[in-house]
Amino acid sequence: MTFEPLYSLSGLFVGALVGITGVGGGSLMTPLLVLLFGVHPATAVGTDLLYAAITKMAGTAVHGMHGRVNWKIVGSLAAGSLPAALLMLWLLAGVDRKSIGVTNTITTALGWLLVMTAIMLVFRGPILELARRAIGDRTPPTPTTILALTVILGFVLGVLVTLTSVGAGALGVTILLVLYPRLDVREIVGSDIVHAVPLTLIGGTGYWLIGEIDWPMLLALLIGSIPGIIIGSLLAPKLHERTIRIVLAATLAVVAGKLLTG
Repeated sequence: MTFEPLYSLSGLFVGALVGITGVGGGSLMTPLLVLLFGVHPATAVGTDLLYAAITKMAGTAVHGMHGRVNWKIVGSLAAGSLPAALLMLWLLAGVDRKSIGVTNTITTALGWLLVMTAIMLVFRGPILELARRAIGDRTPPTPTTILALTVILGFVLGVLVTLTSVGAGALGVTILLVLYPRLDVREIVGSDIVHAVPLTLIGGTGYWLIGEIDWPMLLALLIGSIPGIIIGSLLAPKLHERTIRIVLAATLAVVAGKLLTG
């Protein structure tokens, strides 16, 4: 395959939105590759997982330097997500990934996850408030229970991310905020980003081993996305982030509708 400049332009666009909103690139990149460029869903997911692993390494360094990582949460999530990722890769390796059934499974799961991501983008505050009211004055869960729930969350994220490359961002952060209401949101976000690195790296490597990585496309995406993230990060303080999130959520909802209706 030859180098495609449009991939770099797409990477620039997605990187800028990631820098502005903090939303994971998988929510944008995978459906963009599938719908706009006609990339097979399995190849789009695999390539995007490696793309995410590389781009999130920079975020890991930043959050680590500022001490915004809770390593206990990272370890608990990884205890569930990494075995789940390996299980999903083993299942994918044993099926015909070009079949209509597998293609429909990936695109349907991706579509519904985009719907959920859009909801979280707009209504995260009310959802968290509703969860806190539901918990109310009940006896707080024990540390052991919270640990077990975090591992289960990690397992679910491992399945979703390996299948669709989406889920560890808006969904994971929202649930972690419910489980750990006393932690600073920056620490939750930092821990989620750090956890995503080994998860996406293992997932991307697995897709590589089963032959679902488009290396020229990956290189082109990175060439555009790295400056895009820098530009987005610089623009973020000057833009109305809430408005951007609403526009992004609406875009994800439209894309989800296209994926789900074919």
